[in-house]
Amino acid sequence: QVYVVESGGGLVQPGGSLRLSCAASGSIFSINAMGWYRQAPGKERELVAAITSGGSTNYADSVKGRFTISRDNAKNTVYLQMNSLKPEDTAVHYCYAEDYSDYPHVSTIWGQGTQVTVSS
Repeated sequence: QVYVVESGGGLVQPGGSLRLSCAASGSIFSINAMGWYRQAPGKERELVAAITSGGSTNYADSVKGRFTISRDNAKNTVYLQMNSLKPEDTAVHYCYAEDYSDYPHVSTIWGQGTQVTVSS
């Protein structure tokens, strides 16, 4: 079983920066991709950024050039550096991990979510 715990959300002014962290524990060797989704009030959950165990990354068009996802495999932690934040980035951000321990069945493990609020 894999577990993920997020940290680093908060309130920031437009143009500011935040860094989210997501620490994985449990059967970490069965994890492939990790990343972040977000959900704003009244909207569907959307992918923000993802990174595979090999380091390949994928970003939503709305965050390209502003957000950077990285992964420290020694610490089993994924980071999301968010720069030039905009009010429309306000949302609950959820970390996820793809758990292959029961391959070919792949499970998606979710964190509890962390609130990011961008407001003056």
